[in-house]
Amino acid sequence: MAGLRMTLPTQLVLHALLRDPYQELYGLEICATAGLPSGTIHPILARLEKAGWLRSRWEEADPSEAGRPRRRYYRLDPRGLDAAREALHRAETSTRALTRMRPGLAGDTR
Repeated sequence: MAGLRMTLPTQLVLHALLRDPYQELYGLEICATAGLPSGTIHPILARLEKAGWLRSRWEEADPSEAGRPRRRYYRLDPRGLDAAREALHRAETSTRALTRMRPGLAGDTR
Protein backbone atom coordinates (compact mmCIF):
# COMPACT_ATOMS: atom_id res chain seq x y z
CA MET A 1 0.00 0.00 0.00
CA ALA A 2 2.98 2.29 0.19
CA GLY A 3 4.30 4.30 -2.70
CA LEU A 4 1.25 6.42 -3.54
CA ARG A 5 2.07 10.05 -4.16
CA MET A 6 0.08 12.30 -1.88
CA THR A 7 -0.56 15.11 -4.33
CA LEU A 8 -3.09 17.74 -3.33
CA PRO A 9 -5.77 16.23 -5.65
CA THR A 10 -5.14 12.79 -4.10
CA GLN A 11 -5.51 14.28 -0.64
CA LEU A 12 -8.78 15.97 -1.66
CA VAL A 13 -10.16 12.67 -3.00
CA LEU A 14 -9.19 10.89 0.23
CA HIS A 15 -10.80 13.62 2.32
CA ALA A 16 -13.99 13.22 0.27
CA LEU A 17 -13.99 9.45 0.84
CA LEU A 18 -13.26 9.89 4.55
CA ARG A 19 -16.23 12.21 5.16
CA ASP A 20 -18.32 9.08 5.67
CA PRO A 21 -15.89 6.19 5.16
CA TYR A 22 -18.55 3.47 5.14
CA GLN A 23 -20.75 5.14 2.52
CA GLU A 24 -20.29 4.36 -1.15
CA LEU A 25 -19.84 7.36 -3.42
CA TYR A 26 -20.00 7.49 -7.19
CA GLY A 27 -17.57 9.50 -9.28
CA LEU A 28 -19.57 12.72 -9.63
CA GLU A 29 -20.24 12.80 -5.88
CA ILE A 30 -16.51 12.53 -5.27
CA CYS A 31 -15.88 15.28 -7.85
CA ALA A 32 -18.34 17.62 -6.13
CA THR A 33 -17.03 16.93 -2.63
CA ALA A 34 -13.37 17.18 -3.63
CA GLY A 35 -13.95 20.16 -5.92
CA LEU A 36 -12.13 18.44 -8.79
CA PRO A 37 -13.11 17.52 -12.36
CA SER A 38 -13.80 13.90 -13.26
CA GLY A 39 -10.74 13.78 -15.52
CA THR A 40 -8.66 14.38 -12.40
CA ILE A 41 -10.37 12.06 -9.93
CA HIS A 42 -10.80 8.95 -12.07
CA PRO A 43 -7.05 8.30 -12.51
CA ILE A 44 -6.63 8.86 -8.77
CA LEU A 45 -9.44 6.42 -7.99
CA ALA A 46 -7.85 3.85 -10.32
CA ARG A 47 -4.48 4.20 -8.53
CA LEU A 48 -6.11 3.94 -5.10
CA GLU A 49 -8.02 0.84 -6.17
CA LYS A 50 -4.91 -0.76 -7.68
CA ALA A 51 -3.07 -0.08 -4.41
CA GLY A 52 -5.82 -1.88 -2.49
CA TRP A 53 -7.13 1.20 -0.71
CA LEU A 54 -10.52 1.23 -2.48
CA ARG A 55 -13.20 -1.16 -3.54
CA SER A 56 -15.55 -0.37 -6.37
CA ARG A 57 -18.61 -1.86 -7.96
CA TRP A 58 -20.93 -1.04 -10.81
CA GLU A 59 -24.53 -0.41 -9.86
CA GLU A 60 -27.13 -2.88 -11.02
CA ALA A 61 -29.41 -0.26 -12.62
CA ASP A 62 -30.30 -0.60 -16.28
CA PRO A 63 -29.09 2.59 -18.00
CA SER A 64 -32.13 2.74 -20.29
CA GLU A 65 -34.50 2.50 -17.32
CA ALA A 66 -32.49 4.91 -15.16
CA GLY A 67 -32.14 7.39 -18.02
CA ARG A 68 -28.41 7.76 -17.37
CA PRO A 69 -25.20 5.72 -17.54
CA ARG A 70 -24.54 3.16 -14.82
CA ARG A 71 -22.64 4.51 -11.85
CA ARG A 72 -19.48 3.07 -10.41
CA TYR A 73 -19.47 3.26 -6.63
CA TYR A 74 -16.32 3.55 -4.53
CA ARG A 75 -15.57 3.15 -0.85
CA LEU A 76 -12.45 2.73 1.20
CA ASP A 77 -11.36 -0.81 1.95
CA PRO A 78 -10.87 -1.37 5.72
CA ARG A 79 -7.08 -1.53 5.19
CA GLY A 80 -7.30 1.48 2.92
CA LEU A 81 -9.18 3.40 5.59
CA ASP A 82 -6.22 3.14 7.96
CA ALA A 83 -3.73 3.80 5.16
CA ALA A 84 -5.63 6.90 3.99
CA ARG A 85 -5.80 8.36 7.49
CA GLU A 86 -2.09 7.73 8.02
CA ALA A 87 -1.12 9.15 4.62
CA LEU A 88 -3.17 12.31 5.20
CA HIS A 89 -1.66 12.72 8.65
CA ARG A 90 1.86 12.46 7.20
CA ALA A 91 1.02 14.91 4.42
CA GLU A 92 -0.43 17.44 6.86
CA THR A 93 2.55 17.04 9.17
CA SER A 94 4.92 17.62 6.25
CA THR A 95 3.02 20.73 5.19
CA ARG A 96 3.15 22.15 8.73
CA ALA A 97 6.90 21.48 8.93
CA LEU A 98 7.45 23.08 5.54
CA THR A 99 5.46 26.14 6.59
CA ARG A 100 7.57 26.52 9.74
CA MET A 101 10.81 26.17 7.77
CA ARG A 102 9.83 28.36 4.82
CA PRO A 103 6.91 30.68 5.71
CA GLY A 104 4.84 31.58 2.65
CA LEU A 105 6.01 28.55 0.65
CA ALA A 106 3.06 26.25 1.41
CA GLY A 107 0.36 28.87 0.89
CA ASP A 108 0.84 30.35 4.36
CA THR A 109 0.85 34.14 4.12
CA ARG A 110 1.73 34.88 7.74
